[in-house]
Amino acid sequence: VQLQASGGGLVQAGGSLRLSCAASGRTFSNYNMGWFRQAPGKEREFGAYISWNGGFTYYADSMKGRFTISRDNAKNTVYLQMNSLKPEDTAVYYCAADPRGMWSLPNAYNYWGQGTQVTVSS
Repeated sequence: VQLQASGGGLVQAGGSLRLSCAASGRTFSNYNMGWFRQAPGKEREFGAYISWNGGFTYYADSMKGRFTISRDNAKNTVYLQMNSLKPEDTAVYYCAADPRGMWSLPNAYNYWGQGTQVTVSS
């Protein structure tokens, strides 16, 4: 499956962005999906996870209460709605598909999008 992330940009603290990750190539609805992020000089970290049918979601503490992961299988797209953004949310955000094993670990995922930059100014 090929993944294309979009929707990043520059936003002021307290603002919102919605990231999208469009999938193509295989049956998107078969895949559990995740969002990760990587700030400069830091390791890639888990952000949010959604099961194949959207029935289960999970968030890192850093995103809980502010971000919402969702998906539209008819559009082959997973979303990350980000509200109340903070400067520490600045990172490249990646979507990933098809985790095998612990889905909070980057190494578990077989497919990755190219990343979209989110910059939050104070």
